[in-house]
This record gives sequence, C-alpha cells and structure tokens, in this order.
Amino acid sequence: MLFIRVGSFPSGPRLVRGDPISRPTTMVWCLCFLSEEEKNAVAIDKEINRLLQEQKKRDRWELKLLLLGTGESGKSTFIKQMRIIHGLGYTEEDRKEFAKVVYQNIFMSIQAMVKAMEVLQISYAQPENAQNAQLLMGVDTYKMKEMDARHARMIKSLWRDGGIRTCYQRRSEYHLLDSTFYFLSNLDRIAAAGYVPSPQDILRTRVPTTGINEYCFSVQKVRLRIVDVGGQRSERRKWIHCFENVIALIYLASLSEYDQSLEENTSENRMRESLDLFRTILELPWFWNTSIILFLNKVDILEEKILSSDLAAYFPSFPGPKRDAHAAKQFILEMYMDIFRKFLVPGGDFGGGPSGDVHRPRILYFHFTCATDTQNIGTVFEDIKDAVLAAYLDEFNLV
Repeated sequence: MLFIRVGSFPSGPRLVRGDPISRPTTMVWCLCFLSEEEKNAVAIDKEINRLLQEQKKRDRWELKLLLLGTGESGKSTFIKQMRIIHGLGYTEEDRKEFAKVVYQNIFMSIQAMVKAMEVLQISYAQPENAQNAQLLMGVDTYKMKEMDARHARMIKSLWRDGGIRTCYQRRSEYHLLDSTFYFLSNLDRIAAAGYVPSPQDILRTRVPTTGINEYCFSVQKVRLRIVDVGGQRSERRKWIHCFENVIALIYLASLSEYDQSLEENTSENRMRESLDLFRTILELPWFWNTSIILFLNKVDILEEKILSSDLAAYFPSFPGPKRDAHAAKQFILEMYMDIFRKFLVPGGDFGGGPSGDVHRPRILYFHFTCATDTQNIGTVFEDIKDAVLAAYLDEFNLV
C-alpha cells in the first residue's frame, strides 16, 4: 500500500511505504490519494488492532493448559471429565450421538480379536463361532449406526467362546481397545432398544484425536483453556501452534502400556515411546518456565495386568516383586523422574537456555490417575488447580 508522508523534508514531500498509524505525533497521513479499496484496508487494519487489544485484555484472565501424551494415554477422556465436572456435562441428545461410537468400538474390538485368533493360531472352542467370526468381519465398522439383534447374538456367542477369551488374555501381543472388556460385558444393555449411552459409556469410547481440540471452563473467575492435540506421531508436527503462553503442561502417560507396542510401529514399546516424548518435551525452550503436571494414568488396568504380565520382562531393571502393582507404579514413576531431574535446570544437562535468559527451577507435580473415574479426576484436578492459579499469579506479579 502507498501512503504520502507530509512533513518537513529538505526536498519536499516524498513517497514511502509504511504503517498508517506509526509516529502520529510527528507527521500527518494523507489518505486523499488512496483508492476506496485501500481506504477499506486501512479501516480493517485499525479494526484488527482494536480486536487484538481487546483479546490481549481477555487473555490476561484466560489460562492455557496444554495436554500432551502419546496415543491412547487418556487425553480425550480427561477432556470429557472436565466437561462433566466443570462444564454442562452431556445432554440426552449429546449422549445419543455417542451410541454409534459405542457400536463402532465394539465391532473394532471383535474384529481385532478375530484377526488375532488367526495370527496367534488359536482355535475357537465352539466350531460355529468360526462362521460367526467371518460374518462379523464383513461388517463395515465405520458405517455402524445401530446394533441389530442378530449381530448382538453373534458377538455374545464369540465373547463366551474359550478361544476368544484366551486371545483376550494375550491382548498385549496385538492392538486392542482398553474398553473391550467393559463394552462386551455390558452388551445386553447396549444392544437393547432405545439405548442411550451413560456418562461412563462416553468416557470409555475411543475416537482418535486429529488436529487440535480445545475445551474451556471457569475456575474462581479465571477461564481455563485446555488444549488437546493428537497423540499419534503424524499429529505431533502440529503442536508448535499451541506452545505460546502456556501456564502449565499436563502430560498423560499410561501405566498399563509397558507390555504393548505402538500402533504406528509394532516394533517399538509404547512406554519407551512415552518416556522419549517426555524427554523431548522437557528439552523444548517453550516449556523452560512452565510447570509440568504428570498424570500416570490407567492405574486400574495396571493393577489387573500386573498379575499376569511381568514388568521385568519388558523393563529388566525392575527389581520386583512380581505381581506387585505398588512396586510397578513406583518404578514407572521413577523412570519419569529420572528424566525430569536431568532437565531440572532448563536446558537439560548443559544448564540453561539462551545467553542472558533467566529461568527458575522447574516444578513437577505428579498424580496416579484413572481417567475413567470421575471422582478420582475431580479430586486430582482440585489439587492441581491451586498450582495452576499460583503459576498465574506469579506470571502477572500478583503475589
């Protein structure tokens, strides 16, 4: 855009390119030679600046918390819990919309086990279930909108089959939704006419997060914005847009994935991937002055799994004892704490960030959680709320 700057110049007026609102006390801007389109552009620019100033004022009373973690660590479930605890929850119409997701999750689970039966060379205890399995494999999961009685009978028959139960016990050898047992154990209720998912059903549903999802709610007159990003590797390149002005980072890590492989790469252990991601995040300069809140999630699944799956088989440094959930939790926590200690001073082992920057020692809060347990998450969030508000007061020098 071309503007004329009028002032005291030795050689008279000259043409320059510039910002029409810069240095208003020493010069006058003449818009008389601008086209209507250019005048509109100036007006729009002023309006944008006004809106940005208003947004800046609002931002002072809005705190952003970034939710990170690998795929299926429980991030989306945590967001749902915040909606139930601090928001308006789910209306009956909202809950009805989740019915098709429940049906899809059930079919995804059955089809995953049927495929695994062949790979693991497990036979069906009841010969007729081999035919039921093939019929169910022909169903397009993503087109499922209802559960008919015929499909429900076949699924129930398969779930009672001894071969399928053996396959389920070996679920660490293939990818299976954590909600499988819950949904299949509630199949009669779910398959009934007029089914409306309960809040617990909604918490158990699994829909992969793609892109960036946000949820806002208010606590003590301060607005909290929790930003959830996709946990799969292909989504991580998008995280950069969420890093600015984060008051705290919530990192979710699944305690139960120690014997599982990545969905994207079956040769890599899922817990090692989570530990690597945690290390990568602590290295990033955007988080050098950010409080870290570590949720060691899926305590309930760990307590069940540790009875039959030896943690030492996947992490040889685990001292035991076997089948001890408390010892397993403390060992996994210590692996994350070892990483955190290396980056206690921002910048990691090398002791700091860019020259001249001042960084306070990092703070980490940790909690053992069960994201599907509303009472547990409510109690934990009350604990971290004070930490978040304290960080806010410190940020704006209000303490």
